[in-house]
Amino acid sequence: MNYQVLKEQWKAEERVAHIQGWDFLHIQGRYEAEQDLPWDYRAIVRNHLTPDLKLLDVDTGGGEFLLSLRHSFSRTSATEGYPPNVEMCKKVLLPLGIDFHEAADVCHLPFPDGSFDRVINRHGDFDALELFRILKPAGIYITEQVGAENDREFVDLLLPCSERPFPEQYLEKAVEKFEQAGFKILEAQEAFRPIRFYDVGALVWFARIIEWEFPSFSVDRCFEQLSRAQQILEKNGLLEGKIHRFLLIAQKST
Repeated sequence: MNYQVLKEQWKAEERVAHIQGWDFLHIQGRYEAEQDLPWDYRAIVRNHLTPDLKLLDVDTGGGEFLLSLRHSFSRTSATEGYPPNVEMCKKVLLPLGIDFHEAADVCHLPFPDGSFDRVINRHGDFDALELFRILKPAGIYITEQVGAENDREFVDLLLPCSERPFPEQYLEKAVEKFEQAGFKILEAQEAFRPIRFYDVGALVWFARIIEWEFPSFSVDRCFEQLSRAQQILEKNGLLEGKIHRFLLIAQKST
């Protein structure tokens, strides 16, 4: 295998590594993840919605998941803090009549007390006390979170000894925070499931996108480790690690 040729291919992946919203179409078919979680987050959210309820999606990304729910736009709000996604939401969500706000600080959301019946959050940051404030009595918060041990096999392979970016992201710690804030826990599940890459270039693209998990990653800096990854792939036919997810549904006390 000509590793200099591979390096140029990997650097090409590095150059094109950018997304709008949360679109991994570029590596579709070259990796697999979240294929077998023990819950269906979209179905769970839909089961907790009725047309009359006021809904907020915190850290909505590009609004893709929110729009898939098909909830009444006039009773839907959303926030996002990542600048490229903020601009996307302004172009996509606001014209539909969705109440969109730029908000990078989840500890200070731009809504009055008791504004929402349901608040959802998929893979975004959260503050239990602020969620308690903006939910109506008996309102429900539904979240799927990325756990502290997510993708660690790949991080350890490419950037040995890197610290976990979110070391508090464990289900039991989240449950404790919500209970202390005054919530009743309705459901709590945690899962570790496979994530697989079928070429090293896809992993390069992924590592550049998920920059908080792979700090200071670059092909030049990590070429030796990428070459090792290529050897593992040639031996095993794939690169495999684990994703870490947890689901939490919490209800505000009445």
